[in-house]
Amino acid sequence: MEVSSQGQTHKLLVVLQKASIVMNDEINEENSDSSFPFSRTGGIKIFLIGFMGCGKTYWAKKLSEKLHIPFFDLDEKIVEHKGKSIPEIFKTEGEEHFRLLEKDVLHLLSESHESFVMATGGGTPCFYNNIDYLKKQGTVVWINCSTDCLYNRLVKEKDKRPLIKNIPDAELKSYIIRKYSSRKIFYQQATVILPEEVITIENLVNKIFHANA
Repeated sequence: MEVSSQGQTHKLLVVLQKASIVMNDEINEENSDSSFPFSRTGGIKIFLIGFMGCGKTYWAKKLSEKLHIPFFDLDEKIVEHKGKSIPEIFKTEGEEHFRLLEKDVLHLLSESHESFVMATGGGTPCFYNNIDYLKKQGTVVWINCSTDCLYNRLVKEKDKRPLIKNIPDAELKSYIIRKYSSRKIFYQQATVILPEEVITIENLVNKIFHANA
């Protein structure tokens, strides 16, 4: 692991070894720190939250590769569970049904796997006390992206995003600002907060480690 010092690297490897995700039989466990983001069952559960388009899926995959634990995209798992795309669910059954389904799939995944990194949906923390549930299950990381950056990304992806698909480009920026402002109160409850513009996989691992030290 590439963390800020040899001592921190040692601690992190010891913890990951205890979770059976790193093979290193020669690590000395003296003075080890077992407070990395363990769930109550002893696994490692990390949830990435943030506004749509902030990079949750990208960084969750990178983190999964770095820590050698499974990666889940919550939206993809909802699609698998329901047999419909997210836009289809919104169109035929509405957002309320989607949010209930989202909560159910979140609980199902979290309670049936001991270790993983999950990219949640942009609205996941904002409904049905999900933010409290996420924090009880593991470590929550907010990938905080500026509204200008979000607009530049989302204006190119509208067809894939049911919440913004029908919003004219000229009105999209103001929509993002309003929605971001209403969701920020939930995002701010994360264990770790990182501006997306300055993230590297090394400082992401370090921030998670120190937040649980």
